[in-house]
Amino acid sequence: MTAITETEKVKEGNGQAWLMLLLAGVFEIGYALSVGGSQAFTVLTWSISAGIFFLLTLYALSVALKTIDVGIGYAVWAGIGAVGAAVFGSVLLDQTLTLEQAIWLAVIIVGVVWLKLADSEKLNS
Repeated sequence: MTAITETEKVKEGNGQAWLMLLLAGVFEIGYALSVGGSQAFTVLTWSISAGIFFLLTLYALSVALKTIDVGIGYAVWAGIGAVGAAVFGSVLLDQTLTLEQAIWLAVIIVGVVWLKLADSEKLNS
């Protein structure tokens, strides 16, 4: 039987926090798409969906931010939501997505990945 060190607990907690942050981002995409589909909250099913996704994204984000710094966590969450809403909005809601927009969304993705890498212990040691 081996004892779990504090460092191992922190690593495990940090991994779980990043997973919750990713989940919060997915919920944020659902929220954004639901708000778009609700047509200013005049379509009941989309409005209910927006409310559910809103609560889910806030919960998951709050759990993630117990471990991840607020500035980093919020930036990653917003980036996931923005990119996901733009991509899935073009597919599901028939919204346009130009090449120029896709390039700038790629910049956001690179920034989000870079933020995650900057938070890893290998780069910080």
